Amino acid sequence: MIATPDNDNNLDGPMVFIIIGKGYEKKGAEGIELHIMLRAPDDDSAVREALNALSEEGFIEADLDQIGILTDEPTEEPHASAYQGALEGEVAIIRFE
Repeated sequence: MIATPDNDNNLDGPMVFIIIGKGYEKKGAEGIELHIMLRAPDDDSAVREALNALSEEGFIEADLDQIGILTDEPTEEPHASAYQGALEGEVAIIRFE
């Protein structure tokens, strides 16, 4: 019998999610590759907050392909500063244009 649950909600530090996808600023336009980093209590909340932030930034649609929890702090930019922003409660959106 397993004594401790085996899930991602038992991390020692804060749960910082990274969401990878594409955002669309105009109907029919080519999508912009995005990485979104934020703190959230669970993946459903993370997706909801990410979509709200994208809407506030002018995106009318988004295709979110992957979601995961960062277990280590990134060391290379732009992810390192986005991670710090996420720790401070911001939703960091990294665009790859």
